[in-house]
Amino acid sequence: MDNSLPPADELVLVDRELARLDARRSQLLTRRAWLVQALYAPAAPVAPGPRPPVADSTPRSAQNVLLTLGGTLLTIAAIAFTLVSWGSMGIGGRAAVLFLVTSAALAAPVALLRRGLVSTAESVAALGLVLMVLDAYALHRVALPGADGLGYTAVAAAVLAGGWTAYGSALSPLRIPLPAAVVAGQLPLPLGVLAAGGGPTALAWAALATAAADGAVILWTRPAAVRITAAVGAAALGGWALLTGGWLSLVSPWTGAPLLLAAAAIALYTAWRTSAAAVAGAVVAGLAVVTAAGGLLRSAVSSDWTVPAYVLCGLAVASVWLAGRREASPEARGRRALPDGVRLGLACAGAGTAALGVVWAVPPVAAGLLGPMARTTGVWSGEHAGQPLASFPGTAALVLAVAAAVLAAVPRLWARCGALALAWALLTALPVALGLPYAATLALQLLTTAAALAGAVRPGPLTRGLRRPEAAPEAGATDAAGAGRPEAVPTDPTGPTAPAAPAASGTPWPAWVPSRPRPQASGAEAGTVLGRIAYAFGLGSAVSAVALSLDVRGATFATLGVLLVLLGGAAAFGTGARRVVAACAAVLTATGLVLASAAAGGFEDHWTALALLGITAATAAVGAKARPVALPVEITGAVVALPAFALAAPRPAFLASALALGGVIAAATAVRPERRRFASWTAAALFLLAAWVRLAAWEVTTPEAYTLPVTVPALVVGFLRRRRDPEASSWTAYGPGLAATLLPSLVAAWTDPEWPRPLALGLAALAVTLLGARFRLQALLILGGSVLALDGLHELAPYVVQAVGALPRWLPPALAGLLLLAVGATYEQRLRDARRLRDRVARMR
Repeated sequence: MDNSLPPADELVLVDRELARLDARRSQLLTRRAWLVQALYAPAAPVAPGPRPPVADSTPRSAQNVLLTLGGTLLTIAAIAFTLVSWGSMGIGGRAAVLFLVTSAALAAPVALLRRGLVSTAESVAALGLVLMVLDAYALHRVALPGADGLGYTAVAAAVLAGGWTAYGSALSPLRIPLPAAVVAGQLPLPLGVLAAGGGPTALAWAALATAAADGAVILWTRPAAVRITAAVGAAALGGWALLTGGWLSLVSPWTGAPLLLAAAAIALYTAWRTSAAAVAGAVVAGLAVVTAAGGLLRSAVSSDWTVPAYVLCGLAVASVWLAGRREASPEARGRRALPDGVRLGLACAGAGTAALGVVWAVPPVAAGLLGPMARTTGVWSGEHAGQPLASFPGTAALVLAVAAAVLAAVPRLWARCGALALAWALLTALPVALGLPYAATLALQLLTTAAALAGAVRPGPLTRGLRRPEAAPEAGATDAAGAGRPEAVPTDPTGPTAPAAPAASGTPWPAWVPSRPRPQASGAEAGTVLGRIAYAFGLGSAVSAVALSLDVRGATFATLGVLLVLLGGAAAFGTGARRVVAACAAVLTATGLVLASAAAGGFEDHWTALALLGITAATAAVGAKARPVALPVEITGAVVALPAFALAAPRPAFLASALALGGVIAAATAVRPERRRFASWTAAALFLLAAWVRLAAWEVTTPEAYTLPVTVPALVVGFLRRRRDPEASSWTAYGPGLAATLLPSLVAAWTDPEWPRPLALGLAALAVTLLGARFRLQALLILGGSVLALDGLHELAPYVVQAVGALPRWLPPALAGLLLLAVGATYEQRLRDARRLRDRVARMR
């Protein structure tokens, strides 16, 4: 047998295996007893014997529970003895108890480990550590009652940390003493500083020194529990030191800067030596350096330059990514200035600081874009609203400019997108940041719109300098600008060798990220992305420019004219969705020009409505030629017709003319095969509405004047439909047309006291019913018969009322009873007749 494991670990494995075998044997014995009882119970019943117990826990787990409970109870007893019974003993008794109990608790694990009882040794050792803490407390209460509490605690923590370190190193199988020593080691320096009367700065330095010691423990010790405990302590105390340093950089920069720089050095060294924490440590180091340097610069400049100072410091830290490029010469291959994780962390810290500066500079951008839309002056009043955020620092424009320039220098698509957004934000914020006058602000907005639309239509210049996919380096090769070149695999000084991170996309990745190629966008794809972004920004600037131009009449016409040219050019030279949106926006801009001209000329609303219909006609004409954008342009023109009809509504005569003109435009559009169906229905609807409005203007109240213009064309269309498709339902072909006239006329007949309308309606319904019966058309038979019956009932109702009034009161109930009896006696025959009638009607079309 190969004894490759220590005896204690091997004993644990053997005990675990024996426990598993015992549990399995108990299960099998139980199953065997049941099987025997099931097989032999009919022949000779056997008294069931006691079932062997089934273990619900393994011996090892039961042992651990017992040891934990025992250690806990002993600890409680020791605390109770120290706090309650200590004072009833003399000096000798106290010393004897202290010495004997603590010595026994610390010495017992030695013998227990020799016998392989590791768990028992752990429990007793834990009790010994607790007793040492109680001994220190008892010593202070008895022997040194006048000692300062903080100072004594600091010394005691240092002594305990050293003692537990020696004890844990001597008894290496024990896992509790060394982490406990690390916990105790967090207290001496901070408590010592507090005992000496140190202030926040001294306490922060003490916490930082302790965190540095924790970092050394992380780097130069092997037990995982020790390293984890030290990492927690380093994070807590180091974070306190960093927070204190950040506060000092605001109130006393020259005091806080050394503390922050020292913390940055410790974090950077730890990141350099530990690949698993390289990125996090480098981020902390970078932020500490930025805070320190920015605090010093802030004290030397005015308040307007505070944020730019921090942004410049952040960009300086981020430039370490370029300065830390790997050396690739044949004689120095494999060496590097900085590990990838450290470079990435520093770059993230600097970039994060710059991003916060850009966020600080956003309010002027929002004010420049949205400010003109929140109007406080009248349209064409010649007055201009006050500049929003006039007191905001003008250095916001500098922050945007610097950030845009930095991103533009990075040959990556994401960086170019960011640079484009920041450039647009800079141009939008300049009027607010520099307090430009009205004319200059409007001109700058139009120039921004023109530049953005030009970039959207021809995005080639925006993609210049971007790395193409064929220029992407192989995995394992990178340089500062992202161009690939071979290099050696780096070696982590604190761990095993790891493969170098790929830089195919120029994106830095630490060594612990799996090597994986990343796809890059082609030149066409990059142009599409950048073009869409520029297009969105251009439209936003255009809307803001229009809102701003409403202050002055001449500015409104100039702005709308320039935008009409720009959008028309974008529609003519653009592609895809950008062309469609530009064409629709050009239609809306032309609509704005028409409205502005009508307002400047003092036109009445109904004349303005006819002018707007000219836009609809123009879009229909353009749609016949511009095939790629025909449908969206025509839909936009149709939408423009809706406010035209609304403007003409107060004058019915003009509304009828406007509706008729719309019908003419739709009918002209219906000549084109691809628009025939929808445009023809639209034209018919508009002509019908025009007729109705004209009739209403002539004060015509006869419903047939409104319904017959619908019924006659509908019946003609239905007849043509039935000729092409004899199987078509009569409800589809003739139902809507007949219902359009018969139902409103029936309602009018019921309220008409004269006889001509009911008579004409009855004759028409009779004719429809006969036609339905002759040609076996269900819709005509049912609609005509129903209307004929209701119309006849309306005519007979007065006479029935008179007859019922002349008869005795008992006669109507008697007649109703007789009718029910007759129907009941012939129920089966009536039911068969009803079913036969239903089947005949159902067979009709």
